[in-house]
Amino acid sequence: MLEIEDPYQLLEWDCKRLFKTADKLSKKQHGKKITYIKNRNINFTNVCNLDCSFCAYSVEKPCDGYTNTHKQVLEKVEKAVKQGANEVCIQGGINPEIDYNWYIDLIKKIKQKHKIHIHAFSPQEIHYIAEKNQKNIKQTLQELKKTGLDSMPGTAAEILDDEIRKKICPNKINSQRWQEIITNAHKLNIPTTATMMYGHIETWKDRIKHIQKIKEIQQKHNGFTEFIPLPFIPGNNKLFNKTNQTPHKESYKVIAISRILLHNHIPNIQASWVKLGPKKAAKALNKGANDLGGTLMEENISSSTGKPIKTKMTAKQLQKTIQKTGHKPIERTTTYKTT
Repeated sequence: MLEIEDPYQLLEWDCKRLFKTADKLSKKQHGKKITYIKNRNINFTNVCNLDCSFCAYSVEKPCDGYTNTHKQVLEKVEKAVKQGANEVCIQGGINPEIDYNWYIDLIKKIKQKHKIHIHAFSPQEIHYIAEKNQKNIKQTLQELKKTGLDSMPGTAAEILDDEIRKKICPNKINSQRWQEIITNAHKLNIPTTATMMYGHIETWKDRIKHIQKIKEIQQKHNGFTEFIPLPFIPGNNKLFNKTNQTPHKESYKVIAISRILLHNHIPNIQASWVKLGPKKAAKALNKGANDLGGTLMEENISSSTGKPIKTKMTAKQLQKTIQKTGHKPIERTTTYKTT
């Protein structure tokens, strides 16, 4: 298998070489199989006190936003189950009016009624939950797992560089805290995804450093199920100097480089159809990506930018999108088990 001694040398490769190499590595691991998942996104509150400059979704005052009750969340879970979903992805803003027991009781209530996989709470949320109950990260994760948490989204990573984080999300946890929470989850056998938000103020070298950090964590704990590069979508946020979205060709380069650097460590690279658009995401399936993501059923984050973004895809639509590229669609679980 290909090993790159100096990851920065990939920045000197032309696109043709990058895409061909990444596609070859992906096909060697997955053949013509491209996975997707039937899931539902549930963003339970848009109230958040972090004030990240890239965010178009959140509001600071509870009176200006919304917070779902447990009953409302359970109704969404019920609909997801009826529509054949095998995962609910639950995330929300950092709302100071939500206490520790709200999170614990929500997981309990879902598990009492459904066997569905609960993929919930970013490292930022875990940090908040732990502080609310004055417990350490390990204790918090242990209690959530005992209650019914199955896995975690590795969001809130943005770029794992503290100088960049000070500029785009100064009130969020730093990169060390993010890594601490993720590694504690992995040690407790709580699998997570890994993400990277790019296309704002970072450089290509910052992107490489981020991917390398993800790789180092995986080498130690092997808890990441997938890597998801997410292009920043400008609009309705405070990054006013950024008006144009990352060119698709650049996004393909990010996906290709991710495959090349992570292929021996994280076998699954997702092309986000929400961020890229279904047609553009489909093209990434020949450039290193082997997963197209999920049905979602509900999407609030990207759509808050005000851009004309497709936010819903049925399983049949995902299948057809994959088939048009000459690949074979395979339904998967959160942890990439297939039938």
